[in-house]
Amino acid sequence: MTAVADLDPVRLDWLAAEFERHRSHLRAVGYRMLGSLTEADDAIQEAWIRLQRRDPGGTDDLRGWLTVTFSRICLDMLRTRASRRETYPGTWLPEPVVTLLPGPRGEPALEDDAVLADSVGIALLVVLDQLSPSERVAFVLHDVFGIDFEHIAPLVERTPAATRQLASRARRRVRAEAPDPDADIAVQQDIVDAFLAASRSGDIEGLLRILHPDVVFRGDGGGRGMLARPSIRGRELVATQAGVFGPRFAAYAKPAIVNGGAGVVIEGAPGQPRIVGSITIRGGLIVAIDLNGDPAKTTRVR
Repeated sequence: MTAVADLDPVRLDWLAAEFERHRSHLRAVGYRMLGSLTEADDAIQEAWIRLQRRDPGGTDDLRGWLTVTFSRICLDMLRTRASRRETYPGTWLPEPVVTLLPGPRGEPALEDDAVLADSVGIALLVVLDQLSPSERVAFVLHDVFGIDFEHIAPLVERTPAATRQLASRARRRVRAEAPDPDADIAVQQDIVDAFLAASRSGDIEGLLRILHPDVVFRGDGGGRGMLARPSIRGRELVATQAGVFGPRFAAYAKPAIVNGGAGVVIEGAPGQPRIVGSITIRGGLIVAIDLNGDPAKTTRVR
């Protein structure tokens, strides 16, 4: 490999152009790896720095080299995060991508973000975050982006056969815990509207009718505040929770599309953090409510 400082301007321009050509691909990899567009952008910047330091050589497409280098950066970030997460109050939730409903309900999000969000639901990202860093890398690179286990194995420091097992374990967990939600966004939004109406009025019976028996409520307050608490599971417990806090939250809630599914954006009083709610619906019932009030993860929401 050659130091970039020793390269001629033509080669430098080619490397820069190749990097920009694959930026969207790296961002898509990073969001699935990290559950955060902010962290994905940080990893992209680090990948660019590494490319500047050392030219990988050759004149072929740089996509493979960039993907492997970028994935190694993401893996290091995941391992660092795992050590910090042991004492994190509440549930760590991924950074949401919000598309406010068109017309009088809101404004569209940036096109690139909207396309990415449509293919990566919050429920899937929550499950991916429960995997080990090596399982997550193996699953994302192989099952989502079709990279051979022979190329993934050196990243996770396993044999190809062991890497295949990592991806297989991750795949089983994803299929069991993050099946596809209902596809009709209009029907989803009707259920969200019913949930908000019942929450505003404290209608516990109305809430019980639209909550799945095993529904889970998760909150992320960035490690502080009322959302920094353990998750709650079960229709009666979640209905009670919504009946207590619902009138305060629902009064400020605006319908939105969150990672391709129905959700809400809650704008409280001045000085209060914005909350993004993702509501996962399967079989006409709410199976998960994820409220993200971490200011570090909601700043992109307009």
